[in-house]
Amino acid sequence: MLELYQFELSHYSEKVRLILDYKELEYRKIEVTPGVGQLELFRLSGQRQVPVLKDGDTIVADSTEIALYLERRYPTKPTLPVDPKQRGLCLMMEEWADESIGLKGRKALIGALNKNQNFRTSILPNSTPDFFKTLVGAIPGDVLDMLGSGVGFGGDAVKAAHTGLKQDLEALCLILQESPYLVGDTPTLADLTVAGLSLILKFPQGSYLNIPAELQGKGIPGLADNSAYEPFFAWRDRLYAEFRKPLVATNSASGSPTSIEIE
Repeated sequence: MLELYQFELSHYSEKVRLILDYKELEYRKIEVTPGVGQLELFRLSGQRQVPVLKDGDTIVADSTEIALYLERRYPTKPTLPVDPKQRGLCLMMEEWADESIGLKGRKALIGALNKNQNFRTSILPNSTPDFFKTLVGAIPGDVLDMLGSGVGFGGDAVKAAHTGLKQDLEALCLILQESPYLVGDTPTLADLTVAGLSLILKFPQGSYLNIPAELQGKGIPGLADNSAYEPFFAWRDRLYAEFRKPLVATNSASGSPTSIEIE
C-alpha cells in the first residue's frame, strides 16, 4: 500500500491527500514527529520536509513530484489535460499556486496565530497536554511577531502576504464565475492543488482532518470570513464533498505523531 509521510496540517501534504483521494488510491498516512522523525525522514528521502510518498521501493519527495509520479504510475482518472494549451495552463497554475497560495498562506496563518491566542491553541493536536496548550496560548502576540521578524514572518511580511492572498482569491473567484473548474470541464491538477493548498486559509467543512470539529469552516480572519471570497470557498468545499474521503473512511495511522520506521 502507498504510504504518505506527512504533517496533518501541512497544506502541501493536503494537496497530495486530495490527489490520492481523487484518483481513488488507497494509502496509509504516517505522521512524522517534528525533530527526530524528520531526521529519519531525511535518511529515507534525502530531505526533512513533508510530504514524502513511499510506493514499494520507490520514494518520492515534494508535492509536485509526487503528483507527477502518481500521474505516470496510476493514470486512471488523469489530472493533466490532453489538450496542449489546457495542459500548459494546468501546469502553470499548479506552479503558481505552490509559490503564491502555498508560501503566502503559511505567512498569513502564522500572523493569525500570533494575534489570536485561542486560534493558536485550537489547532494543536487533540493529544496535546492541557498545560502545554496553556503555555502556548500565554505567549504574547507581540513577542511572537518579534521572533518571526528574524525569519521572514514579521508583521510587514504577514501584511504583504495577506494583501497578496486577497488578490489571489479575487482572481480565483473571477475564473470560477462561469466555469466549473479552473482549466476545462473536469478537475485537473490545478484544481486539486489550489483546493488543497487553501486548507490553511480556511479549513473545509466536513471531517477530513484530525482537528477539533469547531474549527471546520474557520480560518484566517479577513480571508475565511470575507463574503467576497465565499464563491471560491464554496467551490472548494463542493470539490471536497465530491472527491475527498472523510477521515473515518481513510486508512490512516491515527493518534499522536509517531517516529517513522526506515526499512
